[in-house]
Amino acid sequence: MSTFSFRSARALSVDTGLLVLRIGVALFMLPHGWQKLQHFLAGNHDFPDPIGLGPIVAQALAIFAEFFCSILLLMGLFIRPALLVLMGLTLIIAFVIHGSDPLKDKEHALLYFVAYLALFLTGPGRYALDGRR
Repeated sequence: MSTFSFRSARALSVDTGLLVLRIGVALFMLPHGWQKLQHFLAGNHDFPDPIGLGPIVAQALAIFAEFFCSILLLMGLFIRPALLVLMGLTLIIAFVIHGSDPLKDKEHALLYFVAYLALFLTGPGRYALDGRR
């Protein structure tokens, strides 16, 4: 008798879908953070200061979110704290940096936000180093 069940197949497909979403958004965000990190290390601190902490602090926080939190997301480690940081970043980009801009200028950040929110609500799935939902 086979141990296959539709319930286990569904769980497998959900976990695989979460893996694809998690890796996909992390890989798309990483180059943004990498570019900011390279500028920072080269001494280029010409960066917007949307929340009044100073351009260097704002740049460091953006690098932390876009690069280091994306690496955590990619691996599936500390996923919910990393996602909180990434969601905060995308909301600041959408509603502070692009606050008075039309929706088409906010759309990129909001699409990331929706993906991050979905992962926050579901958890990383089985295929993560955290290995829990």
